[in-house]
Amino acid sequence: MFSALTIFSLLAVIVVLAAACIKRIPEGQVYTLRRLGKPAGTLTPGMHVVVPLIERIAHKISISGYTLAIEERVNVEGHSQAETLRGRVWWQVLDPERADAVIDRADEMIRTRVLGALPEVANDASEDVRARNLRLKQALNGSLRDRGVLVTRVELDLAA
Repeated sequence: MFSALTIFSLLAVIVVLAAACIKRIPEGQVYTLRRLGKPAGTLTPGMHVVVPLIERIAHKISISGYTLAIEERVNVEGHSQAETLRGRVWWQVLDPERADAVIDRADEMIRTRVLGALPEVANDASEDVRARNLRLKQALNGSLRDRGVLVTRVELDLAA
């Protein structure tokens, strides 16, 4: 009734579809899942089955952390000329479901919030750099917590 070629082709298609359904999530990552275009949760490390054409991986989020390098010319109140803000901000995702909405633009969002918070924390020129960075980290975490993101370390310095 069916030829051997037809049966072999059908089996090959089934094997390919089955292989496409299986997703292995590596340690240190979380994948966000969309079902019919709507958020459907997260996939934690391990093996998972994703239904093709119905479900798709939206983002692959590292939960081990990110580093953002910053080098910007900024005007600081009380300083006569523009200064260079240079350094790094370390951050990580604490809540992948909340961070899913901003993960594509997280670096730019953090950079903008650093520049926005700088006038509040850089008003004392005699203040220790570590103390200023700690206050900047606290200000950033206050504004980023609702996005599922945590700033773990700030090392920024102002130079003329």
